[in-house]
Amino acid sequence: MKETHIYTDGSSRGNPGPSGWASVILKEKEVVELGGRTDHGTNNQMELKAVVSALAYIEDNKLFDSEVIIFIDSAYVQKGITMWMYSWGKNNWQTSVGEPVANRELWEEALYVVFRLKNKIKIHFEKVAGHADIFGNERADTLATSFADNVPTMLFHGERSTYMKLYENIKKKSVSSAKKSSSKKPYSYVSFVNGIIHADTDWATCSKRVLGEKGALFKKSFSKEEEKDIIHEFKANQ
Repeated sequence: MKETHIYTDGSSRGNPGPSGWASVILKEKEVVELGGRTDHGTNNQMELKAVVSALAYIEDNKLFDSEVIIFIDSAYVQKGITMWMYSWGKNNWQTSVGEPVANRELWEEALYVVFRLKNKIKIHFEKVAGHADIFGNERADTLATSFADNVPTMLFHGERSTYMKLYENIKKKSVSSAKKSSSKKPYSYVSFVNGIIHADTDWATCSKRVLGEKGALFKKSFSKEEEKDIIHEFKANQ
């Protein structure tokens, strides 16, 4: 059975603030990139919009001849679309504690399109790590961020062989940039431990917070803006 791989991502400047989303659809011989923006949105909304848009593309274009695997770097969206939304729908879109479900309109779209597709095609939703140099995920992140910044990159729609060559060029530039960044002094060390976010100026202090703590997250930033993005990322993935 053939497989179609889809990578999705969302970005928000300010969370809420100017936001963008993107989906990279890798078919057997063709690649289609989708993307869009809004002047006021959240990271979670954009992550979910990217998945819903990809599913709508599959349905609208009747791409039912292969299994679909959607790779998502948002735990909120991956858990919501595989587990939570079914309970929410049965519970009149209220959470287990009786509160209204956030982003209900998007979750309803997700639920209905999944129901329409489930008898026509097999769909798998898999969680992947963000910013881990995973093919497709990095491209979706670049596109979503560019839409959020209102400087969108041209979306690709064409042969997969051409796309792979293009991506290799992009990847080489990213590796070169990463090497340059690795020689720079970090601006801060951001950590998320037991529900609390810290930004330390040195690794010694950060390491005392995170080492040995179950579920702790931490990452280096090289600028104030990057520090803010990491903080938003940690919040969105909890």
